Amino acid sequence: MSLTYRFGDFRLDCGSYELLRGEHPVKLERKPMELLLLFASRQGELVTRAEIAERLWSNDLYVDTEHGINTAIRKLRIELRDDPAEPKFIKTVTGVGYRFVASVITEAAPGNGGIEAAPPFAEPEDSAVGGKAGAPGMPFPVARSRRWVWLVAAAIAVAISCVLAGLWLMRLRQRAGAPEIRSIAVIPLDNFSGDAGQDYLAEGMTDELTTMITRNSTLRVTSRTSVMQYKGAHRPLAEIARSLGVDGIVEGSVARKDGRIHMTLQLIRADTDSHVWAQSFDQDANDTALAEDAAREIAKQLHSATPATAQRYVNPAAHDAYLRGKYLWFSDKMLGSGDYFKRATEIQPDYAAAWAGLANYYGEAVAGDALDPRIALPKEEAAAKHALELGPDLAEAHVAMAAAYLIARWDFANADIESQRAISLDPRDAELYYFRACVLSAMNRKAEAIEAAKKSVELDPYQRPEALAVMYSFDRQYDAALAEVRLRLEALPNKSGLLWLNADIWRRKGNFKEFVDAMAKALIASGNPRLAAEARTVFQQNGKRGYIQWQIRQREKDAKSSYVSPVEMALYHAQLGEKNPTLALLEEGYRQRATDMRWIQNDPAYDFLNGDPELRDIVKRVGEPAGR
Repeated sequence: MSLTYRFGDFRLDCGSYELLRGEHPVKLERKPMELLLLFASRQGELVTRAEIAERLWSNDLYVDTEHGINTAIRKLRIELRDDPAEPKFIKTVTGVGYRFVASVITEAAPGNGGIEAAPPFAEPEDSAVGGKAGAPGMPFPVARSRRWVWLVAAAIAVAISCVLAGLWLMRLRQRAGAPEIRSIAVIPLDNFSGDAGQDYLAEGMTDELTTMITRNSTLRVTSRTSVMQYKGAHRPLAEIARSLGVDGIVEGSVARKDGRIHMTLQLIRADTDSHVWAQSFDQDANDTALAEDAAREIAKQLHSATPATAQRYVNPAAHDAYLRGKYLWFSDKMLGSGDYFKRATEIQPDYAAAWAGLANYYGEAVAGDALDPRIALPKEEAAAKHALELGPDLAEAHVAMAAAYLIARWDFANADIESQRAISLDPRDAELYYFRACVLSAMNRKAEAIEAAKKSVELDPYQRPEALAVMYSFDRQYDAALAEVRLRLEALPNKSGLLWLNADIWRRKGNFKEFVDAMAKALIASGNPRLAAEARTVFQQNGKRGYIQWQIRQREKDAKSSYVSPVEMALYHAQLGEKNPTLALLEEGYRQRATDMRWIQNDPAYDFLNGDPELRDIVKRVGEPAGR
């Protein structure tokens, strides 16, 4: 009799080795199918990873079962449409194994036309003791039966060897004829520590592995920002690869336990969804070169390694603080990153990357009006100088120094030099081209800024999706800017930065109703639907002038508890055509060295002051070349 298991919308037929959803077959490879059969037969029971490895790979040599299990689980979840956060079928028991939690109905169905097959190697009736003579002390039929078993086993072994040899030759031919892997993406590593507090380690290792592969190979590597959208997204790897435009995917897991870090990785060829390479790395937690070792091995496997460069020693505690800072930097808790970058520099004062991270924190916080520039900008410049002194060949150090020149000093010429140096050290980093576009725009070299932004988006459309639209907007090509924003919003519909930019372009274009509608959408996406509704109501009842006055009151209220840039306030008064408060606030912005002073020539709100000697004097003191 053959068995059938029913669970959810699925039917698993053991006899035909087939999984069906309703009446439609579900394509499932052999290992995931065997794993599903194991789970279904053990409904509700814990199935350990050791049991899975023994069941699925007991006869396979040199197989990384950790990766094999992870891949089989992932493929099963994709086909079952199971969410590991809220599992309906496969529940992870952290650090131990899995449990099949769906209700399973077992049905017995006739197999082989209703005739039950005889067990293999059944002995004939005359094999009983007392039958035909044979070797001393052993009936002949038993000896003959065992010889037959050995002959069959030998024949099977030969057949298996032939099949394996054939598969090996076939794989060699496939690899010989397949295009080389020239581009890869590192999918966010899974945290297998059994502790959500170690998520920063998994994300930090993902980031470091991405960086190290870029530095140690000739491969094109998709940025961390681009791949983070696939964190926890259980989608087919071939689909992810197509979306990112890469030939290969690196996936895996990392765990820190008992003072050691264990990382397992595998490289998948996107076009065939086949394994190219897999390896486990197990090192002392105090060894900070884990990601670099793995990156060099991947580069070696793909014959794309570049000459290794000597890396400075990094204190493990400083490295851990740095990883925590990077984790927060890329999240919506960026303001918390500064404490960790600072801690890393205190633990290891010669840690160049940590100083660069600290400098970037101060610069970004000032640009976002989270810190007073009078306090934060000197700290940004000092940190950038430290980073550059300690890491003269570090691209992050040069871009940090370029930002300090641009933001803290308004020294556009040196910002230009440092941004070019950063690109020469890491020409495949999309972020560096975006920053250079900002420098060029501040220098009133708008056409070059647009080209730099195009290069940024070409290298990585997810790193700075707003890059090209910002530069079009600064050049007052508003229709082109809106078209670019719409294009990026198709892929990232809830990206708050794109939504805010969309609103600002409508304002610059002079379409105030569209501006308010877009602003409300941005507020909703940022988690503030109440303020979005209030904004719409204020505009409907009071029009453009009333709306701007409402904005002024809002920001004056905010200024009682946090920093608000005088230039932002100047912009509101400029939109009302109020000359004296506009100029007074711009003068205060100059005195505070507010970061948005660099862009006042780009904004049409100030056009009513064209030719005004006070405004020309302010622009001249900022150091910007004369523009519109």
